[in-house]
Amino acid sequence: MLAPVVALILWSMVMWAWLYATRLPAMVRLKLTYDPTRPKAEFIDRLPASVQWKADNHNHLMEQPTLFYAVAITLAIVAPADGLNAALAWGYVGLRVTHSLVQATINHIPARFGLFMAGSLLLILLAIRAAIVIF
Repeated sequence: MLAPVVALILWSMVMWAWLYATRLPAMVRLKLTYDPTRPKAEFIDRLPASVQWKADNHNHLMEQPTLFYAVAITLAIVAPADGLNAALAWGYVGLRVTHSLVQATINHIPARFGLFMAGSLLLILLAIRAAIVIF
């Protein structure tokens, strides 16, 4: 159960590197400097959308996946070794990686939504399975 947790953390770091590998060259090319006294949106609006997509996805990886980390670690502690839990966890990680690739490259909203919903359903199943063991 811990391997999918570590895999998603490593993927989040890949997205972190990708966002800076695209953002910094764009900032240099456009001669942008971030002014912390101005609204963040003013800076972001000057970046090309395809550059911002990577940062948006990195932010998304700091949101719902935190629930995944909590439930996966809970299951690793309290549940017997179960192939279904691991399969659900790896499925969640696979869907989040695919979601990242879609958002960071083509940003097709219907595809992203479908991937997000499928991952959310797996996360719900993991949470229910953890609840059954704990309660």
